[in-house]
Amino acid sequence: MKVLSLFDGMSCGQQALERAGIKVDEYYASEVDPYAIQITMKNYPNTIQLGDVRNVNMESLPEIDLLIGGSPCQSFSFAGHRKGMSTKDSQEILTLDHYLQLKEEGFEFDGQSYLFWEYMRLLNEVKPKYFLLENVLMSNKWKHILSDAIGCEPIMINSNLVSAQNRKRLYWTNIKGISLLDDKGVYLKDILEDNPDSKYYLSDKMIEWLEKHAVKRGTHIKSKTGEDKSSTITATATVKGNLSTDYINNGFKLRKLTPLESERLQTVKDNYTQGVSDTQRYRMLGNGWTVDVIAHIFKHLNK
Repeated sequence: MKVLSLFDGMSCGQQALERAGIKVDEYYASEVDPYAIQITMKNYPNTIQLGDVRNVNMESLPEIDLLIGGSPCQSFSFAGHRKGMSTKDSQEILTLDHYLQLKEEGFEFDGQSYLFWEYMRLLNEVKPKYFLLENVLMSNKWKHILSDAIGCEPIMINSNLVSAQNRKRLYWTNIKGISLLDDKGVYLKDILEDNPDSKYYLSDKMIEWLEKHAVKRGTHIKSKTGEDKSSTITATATVKGNLSTDYINNGFKLRKLTPLESERLQTVKDNYTQGVSDTQRYRMLGNGWTVDVIAHIFKHLNK
């Protein structure tokens, strides 16, 4: 199988294909984050890196069997500003033709979610046998626009069925017969390290700061125990102390999730992201896929 992965990140797609037992002959990856590329090449040195998705040319590619990608979500996310796909002068981009015209005319685009149209450009040009697109829950308006463009309705899967993390995501695909996932009953206690490094524990000063700002915002610190599921991990949530982060409460002190625990929440191989700073590990894991969910989808290719 020849695979083209757009917005490849740290190559969760290759992990999922491997886990699904699908042999990959050639894997082409479009990614711009040097740290994510470093981790991909450490784990999958045969990956063919293509760079920026906007510059990927179908003429340089072989016949592609599977096109995959999770286009940037920030402008769709309910946690973001939800402007959707638009230019910097607020023209909404509702079709591929409109996007290509604006691109040719040199318009600047707001955020990164407009890159969905680059996925659509290559889907139309490459014409793979199979495709998979992942994105966040979004307003019905933008979900309909993406569905009309790609030609199918998405399925929603929550990663909490296979991991200790609540993570609802939409998946558009022409892979048929995808069955429901069984609930594996995984909780934080199943993925926590026994003796995490002391650097992950919050100082009294940080706890005081969090408590003060929680009161100001009318919220509370997200203190979780081993019997809980984590909230959705994001690219920024676990880097610094903030109120959107889950903190593990062992009954005595609060601490952040470790990078290893974050890997386990995404069902990524233990220590897969080692080799870069904790900040970059958290970032790429928050941007990544839950590997077991994607592997479940890919297993249906075998059928």
